[in-house]
Amino acid sequence: MVLNIPPLTAYKWQHDVRGAPHVNLGELEVRPVERAEEARHQALMQTHHYLGALPKIGETLWYVATYRAEWVALLTVSAAAWKCGVRDRWIGWDVHRQYARLKLIANNSRFLILPDWHRSNLGSKTLSLCQKRLPEDWRTRFGHPVVLIETFVDPQRFQGTVYRAANWVYLGQSLGYRRVRGGYSGTPLAPKKVFVTALQADARAILAQPFLPPGYNTGAPTMRLQADHMRSLPELFADIPDPRQAQGRRHRLAVVLAIAAGATLCGMRGTRAGRIHGREVRVGDDDLVAEGLETAGHPFAVGRGLRARRAPVRACPGPGAPPRG
Repeated sequence: MVLNIPPLTAYKWQHDVRGAPHVNLGELEVRPVERAEEARHQALMQTHHYLGALPKIGETLWYVATYRAEWVALLTVSAAAWKCGVRDRWIGWDVHRQYARLKLIANNSRFLILPDWHRSNLGSKTLSLCQKRLPEDWRTRFGHPVVLIETFVDPQRFQGTVYRAANWVYLGQSLGYRRVRGGYSGTPLAPKKVFVTALQADARAILAQPFLPPGYNTGAPTMRLQADHMRSLPELFADIPDPRQAQGRRHRLAVVLAIAAGATLCGMRGTRAGRIHGREVRVGDDDLVAEGLETAGHPFAVGRGLRARRAPVRACPGPGAPPRG
C-alpha cells in the first residue's frame, strides 16, 4: 500500500492555523492504533516527525488522537530510558532497585500533532487523554502495571510547553549521553529536557520503597552488584545481636546473614537452597561472603576479582550419619 503524504515543507507550522475551524476538545478521542492502521501511523510519523518513525521494539504502544474520525495527532509510548540521572534522583531509588523496576515506567518517545491540526490546548488535551487510558492499556497488553511516564524534549527545537500545559513535572536536563550498542556514547551529545508525570498518586513512593506492594513485581529481581558491594554485605547486619552460644561459632553472625541475603538476592528460596551446597569452607569472612554468593550462582560474582580460598570440600553428613571423629 502506497500512501501519498505531502512533504513536511508543504505545511505551515504555527501554534494555531489561521482561519482553521474551531475544534471542540470535548469531542477529541485517543485510542490505540489498530493493526490495519499501523502502516499509516508509521508513514505519517516518518514524514512529519523530525526524528522519524520508531519501530515496535519490546514494550511499545502506538496511539492516535481523532476528531470526528479525522486523525489529528500521533503518539508512541515505549520502554523507559535505562538511565537518567535527574529522573533517578527525583524518584529516590538506588541502583539495586532501579533495574528491576524500570518496567513500571514508560516513555513518551514520539508525539506529533499533524499538519493543519495545530490548535490551542489540543496537544495538552491529547496527552491528558492518553495518560488516562495508558495504565489499563499497558496492563492488558504487557501484563504488568505502569505508574510513571517520562519524555525527553530537545531544547534546541522545543521548550516542552505542551507538557507543562498538561501538568507534567520538569526535572532538569539529561547529561546528553546516547545509548549505543554495548553501552552509552563516550561523549555527551545533545542534553534533553526531562519531564515526567505520575499515572497514580503514589507512583514515586512505590518506585522508591524497599519492597514493592503485591501486584507491582514485574519478574525476577535483577541485581547489579560489584565485588565491593558484595563484600560490604556484612556491614548491613553488624548491629544485630548474636543469640548463639559462644561454643560452636565459626563465623560472625553478620557474615552468616550476609550469605543468606546474597543467596536470596540470587533467587534462592529456603534453607536447603540457600546453603553453600554441602561445602565446608575455611576462609576469612570477606572471602566467605564472596564464596557464598559465587556458589549460590550470583551472575556478578564470577570474573569480578573474587578469589575465595577454599578448603577441601566434604559433603555434609545426612540425617542419622555418625558424628565425625
